[in-house]
Parts: sequence; structure tokens; C-alpha cells
Amino acid sequence: MSDLKILPMRSLGYGFIPPEYLPASKDEYYLRNKQVGKPIDHWRNLRANELEELVRNGNTSENWDNVLVAEGFDPRHVRSCQFSGLVRIGRISDVSLSMHDLVVPAGLLNSHIVACDIGDDVGIRNVRYIARYIVGDHSMLLNIDEMQTTSHAKFGNGIVKDGEEEKDRIWLDLINEAGGRAMLPFDGIIPADAYLWAKYRQDTALLERFKAITEAQFDSRRGFYGTIGKECVIKNCSIIKDMKVGDCVYIKGANKLKNLTINSSKEEPSQIGEGVELINGIIGLNCHIFYGCKAVRFIMGNNSNLKYGARLIHSFLGDNSTVSCCEILNSLIFPAHEQHHNNSFLTAALIKGQSNLAAGATVGSNHNSRANDGEVEAGRGFWPGLCTTLKHSSRFASFTLLAKGDYPAELNIPLPFCLLNDDRTNDRLTVMPAYWWMYNMYALARNTWKFQTRDKRKMRTQKIELDSLAPDTAEEIFQTLYLLELWTAKARLLADGQPPGKRSDDELAELGRELLMGKEDRTAGLEVLGENMEYSRRKVVILKARQAYHAYREMLHYYAVKNLLDYQEANHQANLSAMAEVLSGPRQQRWVNVGGQLIPDPDVEKLLERIKSGKLNSWKAIHAAYDELWEVYQPARQQHAFATLLDLLAAKELTPALWKSALNEAARIAEYICEQVYVSRNKDFENPFRQATFANAEEMRAVIGTIENNSFVKQTRVDTKVFQKRIQAAKKRN
Repeated sequence: MSDLKILPMRSLGYGFIPPEYLPASKDEYYLRNKQVGKPIDHWRNLRANELEELVRNGNTSENWDNVLVAEGFDPRHVRSCQFSGLVRIGRISDVSLSMHDLVVPAGLLNSHIVACDIGDDVGIRNVRYIARYIVGDHSMLLNIDEMQTTSHAKFGNGIVKDGEEEKDRIWLDLINEAGGRAMLPFDGIIPADAYLWAKYRQDTALLERFKAITEAQFDSRRGFYGTIGKECVIKNCSIIKDMKVGDCVYIKGANKLKNLTINSSKEEPSQIGEGVELINGIIGLNCHIFYGCKAVRFIMGNNSNLKYGARLIHSFLGDNSTVSCCEILNSLIFPAHEQHHNNSFLTAALIKGQSNLAAGATVGSNHNSRANDGEVEAGRGFWPGLCTTLKHSSRFASFTLLAKGDYPAELNIPLPFCLLNDDRTNDRLTVMPAYWWMYNMYALARNTWKFQTRDKRKMRTQKIELDSLAPDTAEEIFQTLYLLELWTAKARLLADGQPPGKRSDDELAELGRELLMGKEDRTAGLEVLGENMEYSRRKVVILKARQAYHAYREMLHYYAVKNLLDYQEANHQANLSAMAEVLSGPRQQRWVNVGGQLIPDPDVEKLLERIKSGKLNSWKAIHAAYDELWEVYQPARQQHAFATLLDLLAAKELTPALWKSALNEAARIAEYICEQVYVSRNKDFENPFRQATFANAEEMRAVIGTIENNSFVKQTRVDTKVFQKRIQAAKKRN
């Protein structure tokens, strides 16, 4: 049966709100008037000479009494337009609007305008059908086929309007394709909100509160108009439906835009380009979506980009991220994610930011179980290399780097900063802990600088920890030290023909610690095997366990001293004893990455209880609670650093002698970092095969420069000198 209806001509532009949803004593414009926010006497009826001019210019209306104008309206600039319903037009002056060499006179030309509010000095030309939009001042709408708003428009938010059924609600199936972690999208959402909603699924009371809070944030009444902000340009588009658009948005050549909120401002304008199709989404400030991208049921954080045919479906792309050419499904991605290649694929995953997927990477080979309910969880700095294939369900610690390979089984990798290799030749998985610190320092040190530099957000609703060495990674390192001790002890006993017997894990770890901290010959030649890291029968071999163990200790030492220096510099009167008095206490061992913001686990639990109890009864209040936790994060991190240093030194208190020794060691480590930044980057310049494409050394220098002129190498040397001065100042203070 056809849905086509035949209606009287005079009904066009009227009856927007069905009678059963129209409150008593209200007309169909009551919500529209509230949205416009102007007094009713802002507009007036047409004067006789204005009406005569409009008719002479080829304009038509079924009822000219419903075409209202503001003072400053000039009918000469309105030509060949059809008006239906109540249309209100602002000032039209003798001015033109210019954008990227496109110059358009203010006014209305060759368009069918149905029940719209047009702001001052707006240019509308060749819009075949525009219905129920409020258009801001100084905006341009050019060459658009269809532009309308329905009475039940939700603008991308996961709500239902009066009279709708629950099946009409938009859900996002994040992290898991089967829908077990579904959450509601809403304007203003940040990755922290999505993480709490998707992760704590066992708490049904919490989930109910999240839904109730979201519904309370929006109005369920029918009859809201679509909005186009001030100074927007929308041109050469096919279908635009149910859109809420902020100021200064630039849209050109889009195929279909439906049920969206596009946040934008003069300071942080968003743009949408050619061939784009976007349906059911929330788009953040300063976002750019170009060149044939497709997104359905999606959220984009502030300062993020989709380019070159990327597909984003049932997914949340966090702030400061760029995705090109690839496909992302059912994923929650924290800020600072990069994925630039057409043949990369990411599905059913929780990626905790500062991540990069290389060409050919397939993360989440879905349907490798009896249902499509597998997941991948990866900590900060996740980097699967070229042509890497991973299976559900797998989990990775922070800054895991995977060498090229088709990994045949599920993985659970607890070792941060490691390199994985699928060694098919020897039928084993090899893991090199602390690989970044030992062999890729340039990339590790540059990551923090890079992500800070690329954070162009002016409105930073989501707080983000960008330093690779932070409480979360420090705790992963502590866990790894214990595992290396345990596995090394077992390897030594096996090599000596002495089975572990009834020794506890703690007893084995103590033996391993003695081995790893003792003479090198006691661990030389040992085959150290990892446990419970791959769902297979083949061996997992830990490479360079001893070197990695000491590298991890250097990382912890540097992290601890660096943060304690920050404390002393922020508290100028604090000497060693004063610092110890303030920062002493047990080490907080459980930290949660909540959308990029690190929060101690006990504080997360308290936050959830406040939400469930109703003390936090709006997303605005929840975001304020995140900010409160961020305000205390710096001292919490410094307290963690103090406890880290004591545990690392196996000391109960930080004596002046220990502190001086710790400062000296930190100075040495800083020099090591500076040296390794140079060494790891210089490998590229000394690679003879890289030189093969150049006729001589002069051509190579002209094209790629020299290691000595590398800007980050220079910056690292400057930073190292500054750090050494901080060390000397700390010595004088204490």
C-alpha cells in the first residue's frame, strides 16, 4: 500500500503538529516562537507597495497575510519564490555575502519556502523545497533539492517523541555488535559518558539512571523546527532533513544529511564536504567530514575528522581524531586516534586513545565465535602494524605495538610498551617488554608532544591525560615487573631441573627479583615463557626479559621524580620533609581510564553511587563532577609518584640521601632519553636502503634533511637541559 496522500493545496505549510499532540490554547507555532526568541511585534504584515513588488517579481503565496517581514525588508531582493504557511522574513539590505570567492546577494531567489523564519540579510537561491527551518542571520543556502524538518525531529538524540514507540529510539551498539553495551546518543556527550554507560553493564540501576537523565535533558513534545545558525553556508546538496546546525557551519555537496546535530561556532567551525551521507549522529565542534564519507548512528567528538570515504557506523570517535578511507563499526574510541588507510578495519572494540591503525590492520575478526558478541579492548597508545589481523576477544595493555602478522588466536597482553610478533617460523608468539623504551624512544617521547600539539580544542569538555607515563601505565609496569619476576624464577628452576613445587607466586617472584637484580650470568640464556597470553598451545616467549625489567624500573623512576619535581615547583616553600608529609600514603593501584581522563577506581565507584542516588541528576552535573576529579588529579598523581618512588627503592621513607640519589638517577635517565631519541631516529638516516632512491648524499639532505636539523631532536635536547636545571634546583632546595 502506498504512503502517498493527496491533500488540499491550501493545507501546505499548516498543521505541522498533529492535533492530538497540540496543547489546549496553543497554536502550531508555539514551540517555533520559543525557538526564535523574538517578540511577536518584530514582524509586520506586508505593505501594499511591498506586496505589489513581490507579485511583480514572480513570487506567489496562497495567503499573503501569512508572509510577515521585519523592518528593513526590501522586496526588490525577493524573486520567483513560492511561499506556503507562515513565513517570516528578516531585514534584506543592499549587501552581498562572500565565502571562498563565492559572492551571493542577500535575498531570496527561485525557492519554495514553507513555514520558515529567515534571519537578517540571508541569501537563499535555488532551494527547491525548504520547510520548517529557522535560518540565522547572514547565512547562505544555495542549490538544495530538499530541506525539511518533521514534527518528531530528534536531531540525533536518543529520545522518543510524544506518541512514538520505543522501537523508534536510536541506540548505539558500542564495543559489542550484539547490542549488550548499547547506549543513547545525545548532544553534549563525551567519551567518559559513553564509557561508563557501556562498561558498567552489571549495574542495572545505573543504566536506568543514565537513560532517565538523558530523557530529562530533552523535550519530548512535537513541533520543534530545524535550525541553521548564523553565518552558515550550505550549497549544492541533495537532502537535508531534521538538522540542528550551529553557527558558521560550511556544508557543500553533501548527498544526504538526516537527523543530526552539528555543533559549530565562530571560534570552532565545522565543515561537511562533497558526497557525504550522514544519518542519526552528533557532530562536535571543529569537525571536518569530506569526500564521500558515510556515517550512520555515530558520534564525533570535538576537533575530529572523517575523510576520503571513511565509514563510521554504531561508533563514537573521540576528540582530536582523524579517520580516512577505512571502516569502523561498533567501536568506542577515546581521544587522539589515527586511522588513515582504506584497507584497515576496526570493529567491536574499546580503544583507549592515542592509537594508530596501520594499513591492512583488521582489528576484531568478527564472528570467530558462535555469535557476533566478541570484543577487543586496548589501552592507550595501541598500534597494530601493517597487515595485522586480530581476533575477538583480545585485550592489550597500554602502548602495545604489534608487528605485521595474522595472529591466529585470542590474546591477553598485560605488558605495556611491548612489541608482539607472530613467529610462524618457530611456531611461537614472541613478546619484547619495554620495546618502546629500549628501541623506539623517538616515537615514545614524540607521542606526548604530538598529541598535545594536535589538541586544537578551545572548548575542552573532555579532560585527557596525554603523557605516556602516568598512573595507569605505571601500575601496568608494576604488574609486569611482578610477572617478569615470576616467569624468570620458573625459567631458572626449570633450567636447573628443580620444579617450582609448592612455592607460592610471591615466593617465586622474590626469587625472580633476586635473579633479575643480581648477576647477569644467572639469567643469561634462559628461555622465559609468558603465561595466559595467547589462547593456543604454542609457546609465548619473553624476549630480553632482564633488559626489559631494568628498562621498566627506569620508566617508573623517571615518572616518579618528574612528578615530584612538578610538586616542588608548584609549592615553592616545600622542602623534602614538607613534600613527604603531604604526599606520604599507600600507592593507589587501581586507575580507570574514563574516556581519556584517569580516575582512581574508588573515586569512580563514588561517582557512580552519586549518579544512582540522584545527587548527580543531569549530564551537566556529571561533567562538573569529572572536572572536580580533574582538579584533584594532579595532587593524586604526585602522591602516586611519591609512593612509586618509595616502592621502587624498597624504602619506607625518602631520606635526603635517597632523594639525592634518586635525583642523580633521574638526571642520568633524562640523558638516556635524549640520546635514545637521537639514536632511534638516526637509524632512518643511516639506513643504506633508504639512501638508494637518491643519487647522492646532497640530494638526500635536500629532500629529508639531516638528523641534526630534526625539530623534535632539537626540542628534546632543549627539554633535557631544562630538566637537568630542575634537578639542580631540587638539590639546592633539599
